[in-house]
This record gives sequence, structure tokens and C-alpha cells, in this order.
Amino acid sequence: MTGIELKSSAFNDHAMIPRRYAKEGDNVSPPLTWSGVPDEASELALLCEDPDAPSGTFVHWLVTGIDPHTDGLPTGATTPGSHPHRNGYGQSGWGGPQPPAGDNAHRYFFRLYALPGHVSIPEAATADEAHRVLDRQQLATGTLVGLYQR
Repeated sequence: MTGIELKSSAFNDHAMIPRRYAKEGDNVSPPLTWSGVPDEASELALLCEDPDAPSGTFVHWLVTGIDPHTDGLPTGATTPGSHPHRNGYGQSGWGGPQPPAGDNAHRYFFRLYALPGHVSIPEAATADEAHRVLDRQQLATGTLVGLYQR
């Protein structure tokens, strides 16, 4: 299994996510770029989750149907033809970090999956439901971890 390199121009791996991308800021998704998607991939899926949330792993972003020939997503956007699912806030698309005030910094795992075909994931999938599908079908994956604290 090969690896995908996933990066953001807004923050480095294991560094703080700027407030602009948080729920209390502009609440726009951060820019992402990637490389190393296998040629046989026919779809990409993106999952952002917070495993440190008090109620259990919280889905901040789940997008399926991303064109595997793209090399990234600009700030606040998805690609034509992709499908943003409902996040843990009950809204479609990105829902920025909003950990409880006073908590230690939470970790936000951005994971990009290269998939051999279309995946079927429930509209308001939990992180576990998404992982059951994506982890099983992936050709390759890449991870970027951001931190956020209020």
C-alpha cells in the first residue's frame, strides 16, 4: 500500500490550526494539497475528525466522490461532483474546531483516502461508520494532524 502526502498551507502537521478555520472564526475549511494518489484510484474521500471530543470522536468533515485527478482543495471549497456529508453539528460540509474552552488542545485528523470505486457511506455517518467503509476499501491514505485550543 502506498502513501499519500497530505499538506496544508495554513498549518503544518501537528501544529495549531489558525482561528480562521475554527467554528468561532470564519468557519471555512482549510486549504489542502496532496500528491501520491495511486493511478488506479477512481475516487477520493476526505475525513476530518476529533478523537478528543468529550462525547466521542466528532466528525468535522466528510466528503466523498472527490476526483482522483485533483491535487487539492482551496479554502472553503470542495470539487465539482463531490459529495459533502453532514458533520457532527448536523450541517453539510465543513464544521470547524470548537473544543470546550479550557480543554487541552484537541487533535484534528485530516485523512485522505484513495479508493478503487464509489463508496456508499450514510449521509450523517459517525467516524466509526466512515472508517468501517474507508479503511476496508482504501488503496492508499494520507494523514495531516492539526491542533486547536480555545
